[in-house]
Amino acid sequence: MSAAPEKTAPSTLTRVAVVEDNAGLRRSLQRLLSHAPGITCIGAWAEAEAALAGIPALKPDVVLMDIHLPRMSGIECTAQLKERCPGIEIVMVTVYEDTETVFRALKAGACGYLLKRDSSAEIIDAIAEVRTGGAPMTCEIARKVVRAFQVPPPPGAATAVLSSRELEILELISQGFVNKEIADRLSISYQTVKVHNKHIYEKLHVRSRAEALLKYVADKGSFTAASPQTPATGSD
Repeated sequence: MSAAPEKTAPSTLTRVAVVEDNAGLRRSLQRLLSHAPGITCIGAWAEAEAALAGIPALKPDVVLMDIHLPRMSGIECTAQLKERCPGIEIVMVTVYEDTETVFRALKAGACGYLLKRDSSAEIIDAIAEVRTGGAPMTCEIARKVVRAFQVPPPPGAATAVLSSRELEILELISQGFVNKEIADRLSISYQTVKVHNKHIYEKLHVRSRAEALLKYVADKGSFTAASPQTPATGSD
């Protein structure tokens, strides 16, 4: 492991870890993150196996994950990290724009996607977007993934039954609103939005905001509203 220089980090800093096998790019990302306002790089790893051993104890907020790593892939590493640390947000970083690879990464629990050619500003912006509930993806990737999901559901496919509020929140997510904005628009608390998101993920059998969004965009017609009932959270 190659760790960033130790420094006292206020709790408000976003803690970021890097998993990248290219030594030059790994060092560049460390330097970028160490000097970016509001961010601290807590460590960097060249291999998935080492990252799985080190990251859970350090509890980063965000992980920048190379998709193509030696031996275990970044996609498998993402899946295992999300199982061990569900609260960690993982952004895939790669040179490829293959739709199937994007789909697999999102299915594994990634919340966003960047290309290695993206600028320093775009990387920093993506981290900030993730921290406010967003799902950063390039326009090219977003279009390809949405097209990949725009296929008719198989005959007899089960419909997803969400509450009216959950459907409302899912629609706002599809329009690009982040959690804080959704809370403001619906006059509910930020924490209540997060609880609704958790219920949405459970009902859709997904593990990330990006995957829920893609499933919704693919076939809105398969979503139905449940009969009104007392909210389980005790607030709306």
